Amino acid sequence: MKAPALKKVAAFDFKRLVDDFRQLDPNDPGLWPAAPRVAALVALFILLLVGAWWFLWKGQLETLDERRSQEVQLREEWVGKKRQAVNLDEYRKQLADIDRQFGTLLKQLPNKSEMEALLVDVNQAGRGRGLSFELWKPGTEAVRDFYAELPIALRVTGSYDDLGNFASDVAKLPRIVTLSDMAITMNPSGKLMMDANAVTYRYLDEEEIAKQRREKAAQKK
Repeated sequence: MKAPALKKVAAFDFKRLVDDFRQLDPNDPGLWPAAPRVAALVALFILLLVGAWWFLWKGQLETLDERRSQEVQLREEWVGKKRQAVNLDEYRKQLADIDRQFGTLLKQLPNKSEMEALLVDVNQAGRGRGLSFELWKPGTEAVRDFYAELPIALRVTGSYDDLGNFASDVAKLPRIVTLSDMAITMNPSGKLMMDANAVTYRYLDEEEIAKQRREKAAQKK
């Protein structure tokens, strides 16, 4: 008996609730039943939340996320700068060492007026080992940032030991000279013949560096 009675009550309550919503007078909300008034308040509250989120909180949340990203980036930059500040003395020491090494290497490059003496040294290194120069042909000088390269195609004849000693003597010169593309063959007379490409280097003087900078500036314009 209890179950049918509960069903009737539930059916009655639902029907009454539906009737309450159907009989609402939109011009006089004060006379609405309790259920419609509660439902209207809940709907109004939800609309207020949605409106507040869309027009106010959404932008603030996006700004907050942006500020958090900026905070992480600034913190990383601060940590990096702090490390640099802590190691500043070490960086200065390394820079000074690099300057000294660069200066030492630069001293190994002759200037324009010393190039002739360097070429004479290379020639004398070969003749001092009893080699005969069959070819000595300077190429076109190639200008780099602060130095210039002068390639020289050469061919010398002599014994195997003399050719090896000549290459060793060139490597020991106080000025930088490199030998590349070396090829040893035997000439018709039975002597060994070495073809090689010697490259000598010289540093540019201030006038040449200034001219090079002007040319680069003109190209950029």
